Amino acid sequence: MSVITPMPELPDITAYLDALAPRVLGRTLERVRIAHVFLLRTAVPPIDSLHGRRVVALRRIGKRIVFGFEGDRWLVLHLMIAGRLQWAEAGGKPTTRNALADFVFDSGTLTLTEAGTRRRAALHVVAGEAALAAHDPGGIDVLACSRADFAATLTLRNHTLKRALTDPHLFSGIGNAYSDEILHAAQLSPVALTQKLSATDVARLHTAVRDVLTLWSERLRREASAAWPAKVTAFRPEMAVHGKFGQPCPVCATAVQRIAYAENEVNYCPRCQTGGKLLADRSLSRLLKSDWPKTIEEAEALGRA
Repeated sequence: MSVITPMPELPDITAYLDALAPRVLGRTLERVRIAHVFLLRTAVPPIDSLHGRRVVALRRIGKRIVFGFEGDRWLVLHLMIAGRLQWAEAGGKPTTRNALADFVFDSGTLTLTEAGTRRRAALHVVAGEAALAAHDPGGIDVLACSRADFAATLTLRNHTLKRALTDPHLFSGIGNAYSDEILHAAQLSPVALTQKLSATDVARLHTAVRDVLTLWSERLRREASAAWPAKVTAFRPEMAVHGKFGQPCPVCATAVQRIAYAENEVNYCPRCQTGGKLLADRSLSRLLKSDWPKTIEEAEALGRA
């Protein structure tokens, strides 16, 4: 399994919002304790101006969780890669490990944690809908958009499918993990270019986006209805290809392959998605040069599949 930490995406954020609603909607924020000053990126108005105000709305903006307070005040929380939320009922003891902030409500304490040493989670406090809108990257709602709007957005620029699906300015809430699952469901290569897709390919991709995100949102929401979503991860045994390098594809049993780059990776089935061709991993292909296998059969012969 990959060691790359997955960023919470649309299904995960949806599950968090479902879990938060019965716990904080209509409840009063008594105080906020911030353990690391880097977390608070903007505070105009100041964060203590939220003290004593009730939560009147919960929203998702891309991969951000938004709390709406009385008086048109908004708290925008971006978990980034390693940020997670924990909940302790009133009178309970909130978690202290890796805690960046505690949001103390009259109903309990919401704790923001972040694993690792690279602090990326971000908290913003703004006043008014216009200021809140500035935090929206602008990607369309993939679960509500028409096929025509999806196609127009997808083909706006000639990018690879992996890049296009994970671009928050194009599509809202899709990241590294679920884009792998979507592309596998659509049987499309992650490096196929958006403007070279057929109308059939686009239609299949649109269906896969809706099906995969709906399936996982409903699954995670059911889990959140039973207990707080304490372990938010995209490395799940039910996944088809994400985090499954070397394991058999659930459709054809071919070993799942990957391309690692920066802090992300692409997971795909070469038989279902790339016509039997292996995509060259940048770092390894430079190292191995002509020894890099080009097909499933070559990879199997070399013991790399």
